[in-house]
Amino acid sequence: MFTLVILGNGGRLGAAMARGYAGEARVIGFNHSQLDLASPQAIDDALGGLDFDTLINCAALINVDYCETHPEEAFAVNARAVGQIAQLCARKHARCIHISTDYVFDGTQSTPYTETDPAHPLSVYGESKRQGEIECLAASAEHLAARVSWVFGPDRPSFLDQILQCARRGDSLQAIGDKWSTPTYTLDLLEWLRPLLRDRAVGGLLHLASTGSCTWQEYGQWTLDCAIRTGLPLKSRTVAFQSLSDLKAFVARRPIHTTLDTGRFTALTGITPRPWQESVEEYVREYHPG
Repeated sequence: MFTLVILGNGGRLGAAMARGYAGEARVIGFNHSQLDLASPQAIDDALGGLDFDTLINCAALINVDYCETHPEEAFAVNARAVGQIAQLCARKHARCIHISTDYVFDGTQSTPYTETDPAHPLSVYGESKRQGEIECLAASAEHLAARVSWVFGPDRPSFLDQILQCARRGDSLQAIGDKWSTPTYTLDLLEWLRPLLRDRAVGGLLHLASTGSCTWQEYGQWTLDCAIRTGLPLKSRTVAFQSLSDLKAFVARRPIHTTLDTGRFTALTGITPRPWQESVEEYVREYHPG
């Protein structure tokens, strides 16, 4: 039977994949408490004796500001561990699919980024994730580094869930209105990755995201509009504009425009990701019914 290892199965994306692929593969999952990616020995101990066909690495140190003030830990988890895991997979003739991020770009480009656009990360988080991509792909031409953006889903609260919670309480709502990317649903991501689990002809960099682009403010407002249509009782119904520059507590620099172009994915698979608005509306309807 096809055996799939998922690192980070306690997180938003990893948990969705572990559940979604369980009916078609033998899934072996590791969460943070079971595998410390900062420890090379722990990686060897956990994975060295396993036989598997594909490994998906959803685990990462993702707190952008924490990474900025803890660079050694960030590079240990997001880069060196990825290289070690990718090399281990190559020795086992297994495939490594590494989940990366839109933060590898500097955000100065106004059009969606393709895989061939140069990466210029602004933060330690982005730098460490970019180095992880490099180390993953250097280990084997069959390995895949998939960049994703603004991931939401039912297994762990995200911005979408938080804004609904605040709206139900009647809190005053604000969100950044001058930073653009694409909300992407975990249940869509696992469907997009499904044909790639076994297809080793598709390697290198790949962008996986919903179609379209929005600001956090637009994302939040659309979420509230969807909730209103489902009959969810909201005491707050409007998300006000907030500038990225107003958030003085941020330590690390954030890129302004990181929308991802998914043309390569569509050309390879024939799958066109749906608009982000459709996936958000489905999520609100299914997981926040009125």
